[in-house]
Amino acid sequence: MENQSLQTIVESYCEKPVQGLRNKIITKSMPLIRSIIGKINRPDQPLTQREDLESAGISGLIQALDSYDHTKNIQFNTFAYYRIRGSVIDYLRKIDQLPRKQRKNYGRVQQVIRQKSQELGREPGEEEIAHELDMTVEEYHQLLTYVQQRNALSLDNTFNEDDSTYYEIHADPDCETPDTNLEKKELAERLKRKIGQLDERDRLILTLYYYEDMTMSEIAMLVDLSEARISQIVGKLLVQLREDLMSEEAYYSHV
Repeated sequence: MENQSLQTIVESYCEKPVQGLRNKIITKSMPLIRSIIGKINRPDQPLTQREDLESAGISGLIQALDSYDHTKNIQFNTFAYYRIRGSVIDYLRKIDQLPRKQRKNYGRVQQVIRQKSQELGREPGEEEIAHELDMTVEEYHQLLTYVQQRNALSLDNTFNEDDSTYYEIHADPDCETPDTNLEKKELAERLKRKIGQLDERDRLILTLYYYEDMTMSEIAMLVDLSEARISQIVGKLLVQLREDLMSEEAYYSHV
């Protein structure tokens, strides 16, 4: 039993759901849970310690196990991934202590970038954005850091100015349709195109962070910037790309 794959144990559990097999599935799934947690940015506070997040991940795993149908052509690892991640994200959302003012300011950043870009015919500078937001550049930098730290969002998700702005929400894989998959591919292509239009430094930072899984400190060393500055840049790029995608979506919906 020890050498059996997770999929084999899960299928055995589906045929005969006993506690012993359930425990083995949890043990076998811990590397997956820890890997998922390791890729989620989370606020630095007492309730986001590894043990707390692992507990949330295990809860999602159990939910996946209880609803998994082994007769369908879906690997349990793939099926459970979304439930585990969703459970961790839900937990983080519940304990999120980001002040409401910061949430409101985040939405204003998107508006200001759009408005100033139209007025100036170019991307506004940080001082210009901060002035429009009636805050100091330091306060603006802090806001960008909040955006980066609390965004476990994939860049290809839809964004709303509420709590879900700060966490990634995965749709149930069982509900995906061919149309949904096509939309995701189209959105991924649009995102790729938008990233390609960024200047060389920003494009490199975003690629290293999201596609090469490098940490902020590793990127900082590579491009000779501080870790805090990398966090601010990523936060700004998230806002910028999000605004570009939403504007483009609005344009095509009226064509």
